[in-house]
Amino acid sequence: MPRLTMVQKLWLTISCAVLLTVSLLYLISIYSYQKLYVQHIEDTLQTEGRQLAAEYKGSLPDFEQKVQWFNSISKTELLFVSNPRDLSACLPFDVQYNNAIITEEDRQELLNGNTVTKVGFEERFHRQIMGVIIPVLEKKKLIGIVYSYIPLKSIKDLILDLAFVLAPLAIGLILLMAWVGRKIVIAITKPLSQMERVSYQMSKGDFTERIPITTNDEIGLLASAFNSMAHVLQKEDLQRKEFLANISHELRTPLSYIKGYSEAILDGISKPEQQVKFIRLIHKEAGRMQRLVHDLLDLAQLEGDLFPLNKQPTAFAQLVEDTLETYEQGLLEKRILLKTELNPEIISYIDEDRMRQVIHNVMDNAIRYTPEGGTISVVLLQQEKMCVLRISDTGKGIPAHHVQRLGERFYRVDKARSRQNGGTGLGLAIVKQIVEVHGGALCITSKEDQGTTIAITLPMAE
Repeated sequence: MPRLTMVQKLWLTISCAVLLTVSLLYLISIYSYQKLYVQHIEDTLQTEGRQLAAEYKGSLPDFEQKVQWFNSISKTELLFVSNPRDLSACLPFDVQYNNAIITEEDRQELLNGNTVTKVGFEERFHRQIMGVIIPVLEKKKLIGIVYSYIPLKSIKDLILDLAFVLAPLAIGLILLMAWVGRKIVIAITKPLSQMERVSYQMSKGDFTERIPITTNDEIGLLASAFNSMAHVLQKEDLQRKEFLANISHELRTPLSYIKGYSEAILDGISKPEQQVKFIRLIHKEAGRMQRLVHDLLDLAQLEGDLFPLNKQPTAFAQLVEDTLETYEQGLLEKRILLKTELNPEIISYIDEDRMRQVIHNVMDNAIRYTPEGGTISVVLLQQEKMCVLRISDTGKGIPAHHVQRLGERFYRVDKARSRQNGGTGLGLAIVKQIVEVHGGALCITSKEDQGTTIAITLPMAE
């Protein structure tokens, strides 16, 4: 069975709506004919007949003249029959149905003062005829009947009478629904068609195209979400390409050194006293590659939730103090002053090993970029139900346009200086990831020639 397109489904829906509307109008017309028109005719015939029967004053000849006179001015046909059983014979046309014959049940109704309604088809008029029989009583004796009848308009005639009004209205309604339906179909299917085309481009690696948003309804929201997805995918694609380029760049330098120095040793080009130097350089570059691979594995585990956190309530100030003790020698060598202000009452729900890694990565950068005689401040304080660890330095600082990109993998402000000092460009990316999996936030502020502050916000233990 062939699948229907969205356009076909929408047009099918509109066609069904039009068909339903026409059917409803037809049913309303039938109802109007049966309940309004026919009932109105019956009420009119009964009212006229009763008024005429009330004119009987005891003289049949006089009453027959009144009936003849009223018949001449009325739209209905009236006749007086003194013997109800002879009604069929008194009609001015051949009766082809039994409805004009008064039965014994009808006679009893007439004796009770009730009217009797007869409806049947007459060939002479080619339509239904309604007749109302009104009793003429004298002292509870049925002396005759007034028979009032009129041909009924057929439902076709009724619709034809209204055709001059309904036809333009129906045509206008159909044209309006076709125009509105076309607009709806275009409005709904155009963004979907664009999404299909853009998604096909995305499958080929092109994430640059966007869908124009022209409405604020569900389709517009879907288009907006699609554009947001495309933007994220484009960003991820750029980061992936940049990541691969950075990996290649980071590995190319140490690999070229290792290959060059090892070939010099193997080919006997280097002098014996140079071989030790070359081996040390090879060892240094291998260490750089080892740190790079270790950091990449760390980051991959954190981003993929492959490394479960062993979180527990921890005296955060003590953890910070223990970690800072490992930097005493490095701080003395660069004559950097370390200032601490730690709240000992703060208990945080953290993974101690991972949080030590965070402090190490931040402190390594602070010491690396703080000149001799500078100052590093470490502050731990409480803010409502969160704790904040701030590590500030008096280093060179970072230009404003670089600050927002800090935390991206392999992003360096000064790439040459970072490589010279041994950084992999992944330290802050690892810090950011560890803080986020702890339910915290990382904030970096910096001003050139004034230093950098890294603020780590973490939830406290309840």
